[in-house]
Amino acid sequence: MPLSAALVPEFDHEMGTTRRLLDRVPEAEFDWKPHEKSMSLGQLTGHLANIPTWCNAILDAMSFDLATVADTRPSRPASRAALLEEFDRKVAAARASLVQRTDPEMLVPWTLKHGTHEVFTMPRVSAVRSFVMNHSIHHRGQLSVYLRLRNVPLPAMYGPTADER
Repeated sequence: MPLSAALVPEFDHEMGTTRRLLDRVPEAEFDWKPHEKSMSLGQLTGHLANIPTWCNAILDAMSFDLATVADTRPSRPASRAALLEEFDRKVAAARASLVQRTDPEMLVPWTLKHGTHEVFTMPRVSAVRSFVMNHSIHHRGQLSVYLRLRNVPLPAMYGPTADER
């Protein structure tokens, strides 16, 4: 089985779970923060909606230099509908790129750097799993806490929640 074929079901599952959580976000609460050092709810959801673009960055180039990005702060979506539309569009583009990759393409080393500092280098398949899927899971966990603190019922993720049995 090709590596991309093995990753696609996991990608679909994780992105579907993320979308269910994003669909619960109350846009009236976009500016709320649990702590002064935390991202706002809107920034966190904007960041989650953008993570799938890293799939294309990983699969279409040999490296990415964070120093070339003018502003890395997550943006706040205009509305929940806009957030979901952006997420769906980026997930579809990432999935389309992922399904067409061969094993040799997936095993090419990919590097994330910041100027002259190399953050990491790993095979593309590992970078997709780590920097796209695991990164999404991490921030989805944050989002579930934000939503719980705002008394928003949580959808099932890996099993039932206290809100959905």
